[in-house]
Amino acid sequence: MSAQYTTAEVAQHKDESNGLWIIVDTGVYDITKFLDEHPGGAKILKRMAGKDSTKQFWKYHNAKVLEKYGPKLKIGEVKEAAKL
Repeated sequence: MSAQYTTAEVAQHKDESNGLWIIVDTGVYDITKFLDEHPGGAKILKRMAGKDSTKQFWKYHNAKVLEKYGPKLKIGEVKEAAKL
């Protein structure tokens, strides 16, 4: 079973000292060590850190990108919020 994180926990990881995490769909990805590899540059990754980046990710990438890099960057899943 993979680790589960709330969106609030992900939001705490928005700078390099705490690590840079993003959400894509329901996956949580640690992109801290990926900054130098990102073809679009580190700036956009730093801007999206701590947030749900699903919309922006799919705007510029296809499924093959997530298949290639996802397994080494994925650290868990987003916990579902309680439905009231």
